[in-house]
This record gives sequence, C-alpha cells and structure tokens, in this order.
Amino acid sequence: MAHSLSPEPVFWSFRRCPYAMRARLAFMSSGTKVELREVVLRDKPDAFLAASPSATVPCLQVGAQCIDESFDIMLWALGQNDPEGWLDMPEGGQALIEECDGDFKTALDRYKYGSRHGDVDIVIERRKAGVFLHRLEALLADHGWLYGPEPRLADMAILPFVRQFAHVDLAWFAAQPWPHVIGWLEAFKSSPRFTAIMTKYPQWQAGDAPVIFPAGQK
Repeated sequence: MAHSLSPEPVFWSFRRCPYAMRARLAFMSSGTKVELREVVLRDKPDAFLAASPSATVPCLQVGAQCIDESFDIMLWALGQNDPEGWLDMPEGGQALIEECDGDFKTALDRYKYGSRHGDVDIVIERRKAGVFLHRLEALLADHGWLYGPEPRLADMAILPFVRQFAHVDLAWFAAQPWPHVIGWLEAFKSSPRFTAIMTKYPQWQAGDAPVIFPAGQK
C-alpha cells in the first residue's frame, strides 16, 4: 500500500459520488481534517489504485490503514469528534441506512441506469425506490429531520442518495406526494453545508500541494 507524506489522513474522493458526499459530510460535521484528493474515475492514478483494494471512491488512508466503505469512513470521522450528536439516534436509524444502501440503492441504480441493465423496467424500479421514500415521508412528518429537530447520522447518510434519485427526473419527483421528503431534500441542497462539500477541486496529480478539507466552517 502506498503511504502518504501528508500529516493528515488522505481521502480519495469524487465530487458527484453520493458515497463520497456522505463521507465529506461527516468530515464537515466532525471538523476532522483530511487531505482531499479528487479522482477522475476514467483516469485513476496509480497511487489511488495502490491505496484502495476495491479501486473505488471514497477511500480513506489513515497511516497504513485503508477504509474504503463510505459508512465506515463516516463512523471513523465521528469517532474522532461528534459535536452535533449524529451518532445519537434510535436503533432503527442503522436499519434505515442499511435499507438505503441495499434495496433502495439497487432500485435507484436500475432506475437511473436502466440501459445498463438489459430488460429492466425503469417505472417498476422507480416504484420500488418509492416505497423507501414513503417510509421517509412518514418519519419526517413530525420533524424537520428523520429523528427529531436536528440532523442525525441517518439523515446525512441517506440524503445524497435521495438527491441522486430526485435528479433523475426532477419534474416527476417534485410532483410526488412526498412534501416532507421534498422539503427535507431542498433544505439540504440549499444549506451552506451542502455548498461546502460540493466545492470543485482539480484532478489530483502527484506532486500537487495538499488540499485540506474541510477548509472552513460547516
């Protein structure tokens, strides 16, 4: 495995990847600084391929350790510092995240990338994904967030994927009977936190000056 000379953990990222987004959100909340290296997926650098066993973003190098599952990266960051109490959520929050990463993400991929899946019916897949969004709608009905008046880990682990789903067909999404989900997503997308994690960075090249993230306040 390649070792970084940076004093900060090295975080390999891709701006539009929802898995990388959720990891960046955790770094923002915790204030844990990392050296961000933006990867262009069609031109992955050798140092990244040497670091990541799966050759996928996100990937976090902490010394000789490699963490290449986005949710594990979130837990690592919040384990360093959790000032907003993201880890303080009901037991059901973990199951909700697992459902997002499982059945919902499968249906989302087949809906968004239907042409890659042969005879897939994207309307059926969209309907399958909608079952999960109806569950979120019920949870959001009494609060601004899934588990109360403040965001928790489940919100920030799931929102990047709901955003990806919505952006497949924004007009259709906006017409659905999910007012609380739509408002929750819009509040997230209009937040300074989201703006900060979506800053554009150039493709990382060996020898570049380190880019430290987060650069400012959440």
